[in-house]
Amino acid sequence: MEPADGGGKAKWSSAGFGPGMSYEVSRAVREVLLGTDPSVKLTQRATRSLSEAREHFLERVHPGGTLIIRDPDGRMRWWTWAGHRANATLAATLDEVTVPGQRVNDHWLRLREDVTPALWKRLTARAADLLCLPGVDERAVRGLKFSEALPLRLAEATLSARLAAPDQAIAVLAEPVRFVST
Repeated sequence: MEPADGGGKAKWSSAGFGPGMSYEVSRAVREVLLGTDPSVKLTQRATRSLSEAREHFLERVHPGGTLIIRDPDGRMRWWTWAGHRANATLAATLDEVTVPGQRVNDHWLRLREDVTPALWKRLTARAADLLCLPGVDERAVRGLKFSEALPLRLAEATLSARLAAPDQAIAVLAEPVRFVST
C-alpha cells in the first residue's frame, strides 16, 4: 500500500448484500439462545450478557420449530432464525402473507395482521415447490460490475439468484410453526 495524494477513502468490499447474516450464523445464534453454550471460555461479562440475551429472546425461540408471534398491538412476526438470504426468499415466496416492501431481517419476517393458522397452513403447504427469487433494487443493478454490458433482465436475474437461499428456505418451511400471542 502507498499513501494516496490528497488522502483517500477506506471502503469495505464484500460479496454480500448489506449486513445480512447467513443461515448458518443465524441458526447458531438461535442454538445459543436455546441454551447451547459456545465452545470457548467466556468472561463474566460475556456470561452475563449471554444470560440477558437468552432472557430477552426467551419467547422468540423454540427448539421444536419456528414461532409466529402476535404482539399486543396486533403486529405479527415469523421468527425464522434463517438469515437474510433465506428470509428474502421466504418473503418473496409468501408475498400473500408477508408485509410488502419490508426490509428483510436476519431473524424474522413481518406478516400481515390477518394471518390465521388455517391461512398459513394453506399457503405454505406447497410453498417449498413454488419458491420465488427475491426482487432486486434498481440501485443494486446499477452497482453490478459490467451492468452496462448486461441486458437488464439478465442483471436482475443474476442479482436475484445471488440474494436467494432456496435450500435454507425449504428447510425453514419444513419446520413446524407455532402461533403465539404475547
